Amino acid sequence: MTQVGTAGKTRKRSALLAIAMGGGAAGVLDLTQALILFGVRVPFGIAAGLLGPEAARRGGPGTYVLGILLHFFIACSFAAAYYLVSRRLTFLVEHPFVCGLIYGIIVELVMDLAVLPLSALHAHGPFELRQLLLGTGMHMVTVGLPIAYGVRKFGK
Repeated sequence: MTQVGTAGKTRKRSALLAIAMGGGAAGVLDLTQALILFGVRVPFGIAAGLLGPEAARRGGPGTYVLGILLHFFIACSFAAAYYLVSRRLTFLVEHPFVCGLIYGIIVELVMDLAVLPLSALHAHGPFELRQLLLGTGMHMVTVGLPIAYGVRKFGK
């Protein structure tokens, strides 16, 4: 009976580690590229998704930190979803490169078509093709791959 409990704790620990490492790496890489491409006010825009457009214009240090925390929450949420699905669809772990790239596309579509329109910003299309391609390419590399490889390495 003790072995079952230990195995359950180990499985839970590896799940949390896989989600934290994949989501953390994705969060760092995605936020870094966003700051480079769009400037240091990016976390205000992220917080504005929860607080409304005024937060992006008038937010202070607390709003900035909230934006960073929300960014990592979203990245870890996507990592948790990938981890959970990978328990049934083992090819996600067996082929992290291809599956990670595809997952990056899925993340971009979910963000553009669900998260942003439902946020306090109510952002929705039509989208410019250049921005859509840039966002998709970036999410494939900065989000999809780190999550797929994090789940592969740490999700036993």
